[in-house]
Amino acid sequence: MSALETLYGYLPCVKVPRGGEKIYKDECIYCYDNPESEGGLFVCLKSYMGLCQLHVQKFYEKFPENPIYLHLKRTKIEISGAAGGGETDDPPAKKPTRLAIGVEGGFDVNEEGRYEIQEEIAIVVMPGYESFPYPSIEDTPVQIQLAIEGILKSSGADKQSAVEAWDGEVRQVSKHADKLEQLDNGVKVPPKGWKCSRCDLVENLWMNLTDGSIACGRRYFDGSGGNNHAVDHFRETGFPLAVKLGTITPTGADVYSYDEDEMVEDPHLARHLAHFGINMMSMEKTDKTMTELEIDINQRVGEWATIQESDKQLKPMYGPGYTGMKNMGNSCYLNSVMQVIFTLPDFRKRYFEEYDLILNRAPEEAPSDFTTQMAKVGYGLLSGTFSNPPEEEMAAAAAAPPAKKVQNGITPRMFKTLIGKGHTEFSTNRQQDAQEFFLHLINIIDRHSRGTFNPTVCLKYMAEERIQCVQSGKVRYKQRSDYLLSLPVPVELAENREELIVYETRKREKESKGEKMDPKELVRAKLSLQTCLDSWAEPESIQDFYSSALQARSVANKTTKFATFPEYLMVHLKKFTIGEDWVPKKLDVSMSIPDELDLEHLRGKGIQQGEEELPEGEEPPMEEPAGAGAGATAAAATGQKAEPEIDEGTVIQLSEMGFPTEACRKAVYYTSNCGAEAAMDWIMQHMEDPDFAAPLQIPRAPAGQRPEPEGAAAGGPRAAESSAGLSEEAVTILEAMGFTRGQAIRGLKATDNDLERAADWLFSHSDELDTMPMDTAEQESLPVPSNAQVQDGTGKYKLVAFISHMGTSTMCGHYVCHILKDGRWVIYNDEKVAVSENPPKDLAYLYLYQRIQ
Repeated sequence: MSALETLYGYLPCVKVPRGGEKIYKDECIYCYDNPESEGGLFVCLKSYMGLCQLHVQKFYEKFPENPIYLHLKRTKIEISGAAGGGETDDPPAKKPTRLAIGVEGGFDVNEEGRYEIQEEIAIVVMPGYESFPYPSIEDTPVQIQLAIEGILKSSGADKQSAVEAWDGEVRQVSKHADKLEQLDNGVKVPPKGWKCSRCDLVENLWMNLTDGSIACGRRYFDGSGGNNHAVDHFRETGFPLAVKLGTITPTGADVYSYDEDEMVEDPHLARHLAHFGINMMSMEKTDKTMTELEIDINQRVGEWATIQESDKQLKPMYGPGYTGMKNMGNSCYLNSVMQVIFTLPDFRKRYFEEYDLILNRAPEEAPSDFTTQMAKVGYGLLSGTFSNPPEEEMAAAAAAPPAKKVQNGITPRMFKTLIGKGHTEFSTNRQQDAQEFFLHLINIIDRHSRGTFNPTVCLKYMAEERIQCVQSGKVRYKQRSDYLLSLPVPVELAENREELIVYETRKREKESKGEKMDPKELVRAKLSLQTCLDSWAEPESIQDFYSSALQARSVANKTTKFATFPEYLMVHLKKFTIGEDWVPKKLDVSMSIPDELDLEHLRGKGIQQGEEELPEGEEPPMEEPAGAGAGATAAAATGQKAEPEIDEGTVIQLSEMGFPTEACRKAVYYTSNCGAEAAMDWIMQHMEDPDFAAPLQIPRAPAGQRPEPEGAAAGGPRAAESSAGLSEEAVTILEAMGFTRGQAIRGLKATDNDLERAADWLFSHSDELDTMPMDTAEQESLPVPSNAQVQDGTGKYKLVAFISHMGTSTMCGHYVCHILKDGRWVIYNDEKVAVSENPPKDLAYLYLYQRIQ
C-alpha cells in the first residue's frame, strides 16, 4: 500500500482545528518532554494532545481511536554574536503598554534572531511508528494538510495560558486624555529638583497634568512612600490625571487617573508635558515605575541576600528529588509549596509511586484532570529525569563557578493553569501568599480524594476548643479540624524590646530631618517560637458570649489545644499584620526556631472531673436595634430584607489599604457599622473564605434576626429556602462528590449558584455540615462523614523544611524553600537547587515539622 493510500485510510481520525481549541504542542501532557527533547513530541491529529516518545504508545493503546500524529522535533542552535551588545540598526524595543505576553502591546517573547531553529516535521501512524515526512508526500490529503497547518499556526495551550494569566493588566487610554483641561497659570516645571508642595518629600512625586502642581504619592503597605498629598489635591480640585516625575522618558511615563482609579495611557502625554515646559524627548528616567515598585523585592535590608544565601557559592544538586521549578511569572509561591509537599511520604506514594496507575486511569483530556497533573508534577520532581547539569556545564566540567551552574528544571504550567482555574488570584501571574496557596491546594486534593487514598491526612489534626462562661463557670468543648497551625507574632514580647525602642527613636529622628538609616544599623525584633506558641495557647476573652446556662449574654474565656497531633505539622507565622496607623505591613522579626519541638503540654484532654457542661440551647434571635427606620420595620414585618446600611467612609478607608471593595462592604455590614477596627477584624478572620471578594448578598432571615455572614458556619442563606433557580445539574454533580442533596443546595445558595465556589464552600465547611441544622430536604439523606481520617501520635517533632518570603507584602516579593534531605539542608530557589551552607531558619514564614516516632 502506498503512503498516500495509507494516509487516506486515516482521514476519519483527523480533525481540523477551527479556532478556540486547546492544542498541546509545547509539552507532553504526562511529563515535561517537549519538541526539543530527544524523541520530539507527537501531537494527536484528533484530540490535539501532545505526547512524548515514551508516552505516545501508552496513549494510543488506551485510546486506539487516535492512531495518527504530527511529530514535531526541534533543535535550537544559538547564532554566534546574535546576543552581543554591538551596534545595530534595529530600532529600540517598543515599551510594553500592557502586562501581557505575546500580544499586541505586550512583552515580546520571540527569540528569532538569537537562535536558529531546525525543525523536523512528519506524520506518524501508530502502533508501528510508521513515519511520513511532511510536506514531502505529494498530494497529501487536504484534511490532513489543514489539520497540520492549523496546529503549526496555533499559539499552543501553554502560551495561551500564559497570555490569559498575564492579560487583563491592561493600561487603557484614559477617558480624560483627549479633552484634558490644562490651566494657563504660568507654571513651568524644571527638569529636576522637585519637591512636594505640601511637605518636604523629594521622592515618589506626581505632577498634576491640569495645573502642574507637584505632590507626593500614596503611602505604601509598609508605611513608606508618600503622604497621600497627590490624592488630597485631586479630592480638592477634581483634576484627574497625574504623571510620576522621574519616570518620564522619550517612550512614555507612568500616568495615573484618580477618577478612574487605575494606571492609564495618555496618548497626548508629550503635548500635556510641554504645556508646563517639560520636553519629553530630553527626559531621563530617575525614579522607579509602578511596575518596578510592585516587583521590587529588595526593600527589606539584608533579607534578600540572607534567605537566598546569594553571598555564597553554593554547590548545585541534581538527580531525583533535586529538580528545580522554573518561575512562570511570580510563581515562586507555588514552586516552594510543591517542593515541600512532595517531600512527604504520603504525597510521594499517592502521586509518584502510583504514577503509571494514574496514567492508565487518566481521561483523554489529561490536562484537565487534577490527579494526572499532580502525578505529572510528582514525576517531574522525583524521577530525576529533568534534573541534569546543563550541557555547557558538562562541557566545561569544573571550570565554571558553582553559582552559575543551573539546571533546566520543570515548568508546571499545565498544573498552575488547572489549580488556578476559576480562582480570582491563583489564575493570574501575580505574586500570591504561599500560606493561602497551601490551604487551596489541600482543599483541592481533599476534593479529588473522596473514596481513594487521601495524602492530606498526614497534615490534618483536630483542635480542641474549650469555652467557659465566666459567670456560671460551666464549659463547652468542641473540636474542629485544621491543616495549619497559625501562630501570632507578639512583637511586644520581643527579647530585645529596649534595643528596638532605641532604634525606632533614632529612625524617626533621622526621617524627620530627611535622612535615612544606614542599612547596617537595622535592628530586628527577636522572638522565640515558644513565645508564639504560648501566645496562641493563652485564653481569649469573648465579650459578647451567649451563655445557655444564664439565658443571657455574658463573658467567656476560650482556650485552644491539640486534640490530636498529625504526622506532619505545618506552622504558619502571622507576619503580615496591620499597624497602628491601619496600614498593612510585614513584621520584620528574627525567630529562634528549635530543630526539635515538644508540644505534648498543649494536648487537650476533654471535659475534666468536676467540670459542668453548658446546657444545649440556641441563641435567641437578635432584637431589632432601637431607632430602626420605618423601612427596616416594614421589612421585618413582611420577612423581606432591608437595604443594608453601610458606612461608605469606612469602606473607602479599608479599600485604600488594598483590600477588595466588596470585601470591605461585607466587613462593614457584618460588623454593624461599628467602625474600621471591627471591620478590619472581620476581614482578617474571613480573608481565606472562597467568596471573600464576591459581591455582598444579603440572605433573607426571620423578622428581627440579622442574616449571618456568608462565611459563617451556618452557611449563608438558609437551606430551608426554595431551591428554585438552582441548577439541577450542579446539584447532581455535588451529590456525586458525596454530599447530600440538601447540602448541595445549601452550598449553591451560599455561593450564588456557582458550582466551583459551592464545591469549595462545602469542602471548607465539611466538618460543620454534619452538625448544621437540617431542613426537610436534608433530613431525607444521611450526613456524609469527612473523607480524611485523623492520625494521632506523640507531640514531639523535628524541623524538616521551611518556606521563606522576601519583600514587604504577600502580593510582591519572592519565595524560596529549604528542605532537610539526607542529613543536610538544601535550598530550592526556583530552578536553582543547591546545598545550603547557612539555612536562614530565623527569617522563614512557614515551617514543616515531622513527628518523632
